[in-house]
Amino acid sequence: MLINEELLADVKQWRQHIHSQPELGFKEFKTAAFIVEKLQSFGIEVHQGLGGTGVVGTLKNGSGPTIGIRADIDALPIEEQSDIDHKSTHTNCMHACGHDGHTSMLLGAARHLSQHKNFSGTLHFIFQPAEEVLGGAKAMIDDGLFDQFPMDAVYGLHNWPGLPLGEVAVNNGPMMASFDTFEITLTGKGTHAAMPHLGADPIAAGAALITNIQSIISRRVSPLQSGVISVTQMNSGDTTNVIPDYAILKGTVRSFDMDVRQSMQDMLTEMVTTLPPLYGVKGEIDYHIRYPVTINDAQAYLEIKEAATKVLGADKVKTDVEPSMASEDFSFMSQQVKGAYFWLGVDGSTPSKPLHNAHYDFNDDAIEIGIKVWVSLVESELPKQA
Repeated sequence: MLINEELLADVKQWRQHIHSQPELGFKEFKTAAFIVEKLQSFGIEVHQGLGGTGVVGTLKNGSGPTIGIRADIDALPIEEQSDIDHKSTHTNCMHACGHDGHTSMLLGAARHLSQHKNFSGTLHFIFQPAEEVLGGAKAMIDDGLFDQFPMDAVYGLHNWPGLPLGEVAVNNGPMMASFDTFEITLTGKGTHAAMPHLGADPIAAGAALITNIQSIISRRVSPLQSGVISVTQMNSGDTTNVIPDYAILKGTVRSFDMDVRQSMQDMLTEMVTTLPPLYGVKGEIDYHIRYPVTINDAQAYLEIKEAATKVLGADKVKTDVEPSMASEDFSFMSQQVKGAYFWLGVDGSTPSKPLHNAHYDFNDDAIEIGIKVWVSLVESELPKQA
């Protein structure tokens, strides 16, 4: 499959432009306007405003199935530390997760497909806001994404540091973990630090709670199942000679199995309410269900596997890979419509920086590969009718 060199040069320029102008979730106004302008220039029907700043481009060519391809468009609140020419021009905001690459590759695939039309059916190009923590996929769905644009299947990708350039990875089953958050409030009795017996120490209770939380995974979840509970914040007190009245603990819970996810929530809640009273402290938990597990549909998995094999070769398509404990709100979409999500390798001769790193930059050498896989998927799932 040949992708026009002029197109590849344009996509690289688009990608670097978007990188230099990052916007946070639900604030991607200029990014959305850029996407709209490009789609309209390709002759693609454009719909704006789903989930706030979401954009859907629709391309029809004869009768046939309807599929959606999704890219996320938001950036992260990170101050970029690299010295590249297209470095972020916005303070404490950068494309540290490669969404600029995802967006540009999908625009490139849209232009190629609009020019060649070697398919029969309908395509919806979904440009989704606020993937990072805020759940933009759910916002688009709540705004009627699948009601206004019914689809037979939906697909998404993420660039993947650690996977060699030219390879993709896709599983029949879980790819990304569920994502929940919690906030624990420990209420004790403040006192002079020299007289701890006169109070009830929420910091001591918090330290014990953090230690004991680790036993949920190591002793109460089967070793054959996976889960993570991480306490990532502990805030309490204002000075060194006062035991404070309260402490706040925050963290995240991850799993690949919905039953394990529920049991971890139940066990964490139980521990928060029963352990702190041993220290004379009251424990309360505010638990937030966030993103579901990203699980690939069996048929949609085969579609991605075969499409990637066609353009990259069987040796470049990895299956049955270890899923990631990171999470993805694409899972909301694949809960509604059969779907599959895959990883695109970006490690060239120099390994990519990690995702969410202040020195990260999307590898433009992956652009052609991503476009080829998207085009191959469309042409194989929506074969042109004679």
